[in-house]
Amino acid sequence: MSDITGGLETSGIGLIKRAIELDRSKRYTESLICYQEGLQLLIQANKATGRSEAGKTALRNKMVEYMDRAEWIKSHIDKEKTTGRYHEQIFIEENSTGFSYESLVSRFLLEKCERVEIDDPYIRSHHQIVNFLKFAELLVKSQCGLRVIKLRTSADTTDHQQQQTKLAEIGSSLATHHVTLHTEFSSSLHDREIRLSNNWTIKIGRGLDYFKPSPGKLAIGAFNYDLRPCRQTTVDIFYKSPP
Repeated sequence: MSDITGGLETSGIGLIKRAIELDRSKRYTESLICYQEGLQLLIQANKATGRSEAGKTALRNKMVEYMDRAEWIKSHIDKEKTTGRYHEQIFIEENSTGFSYESLVSRFLLEKCERVEIDDPYIRSHHQIVNFLKFAELLVKSQCGLRVIKLRTSADTTDHQQQQTKLAEIGSSLATHHVTLHTEFSSSLHDREIRLSNNWTIKIGRGLDYFKPSPGKLAIGAFNYDLRPCRQTTVDIFYKSPP
């Protein structure tokens, strides 16, 4: 077996192990992606030359098992979506890592999504506005057909003008990507919720501000949020059938 084939198989097995772990935690949407990506790598590895027929057969049998499980998960998700009852919960432990915006949301942007509404009362201080910018960058990068972002937040009572200026700058930048930002300020907003026009809703207990501060500007995790320790919070994911 070549190094490349061995690398494909190792990576594929790693993704399958992660899929099984997520499956057991009933984090089905994440699990399905890992099963699909892991199986794709194992299929490539099994097609490679240098593997014995017995080895190919053994791996093929395991792949059938994983494919069957992935099909069950997909069917379960589709069924729950049809009834409007799909709910998935992720508990983020204190100081845990691997929970960037991309890891939480990107799989829901594989479908067309022209509008995203964000309710978060704490997009006020500079680091919170930077969090919003990073989330907006994810939306733009996803190429989901985004056209509008609507942000509802509360006014910064210490420097509302500066808050407005920073959000306006983000809005101007989004416009260059053909995305319109609508910002609304509410003094009674408390809930934190992200609503996608493709009917997915993500509720993060702490809103977008669930990361701990970076220990330094040049510290690992300063820019890559998958490497940034988190504060404890819960993420609830719902699919609401269109009326």
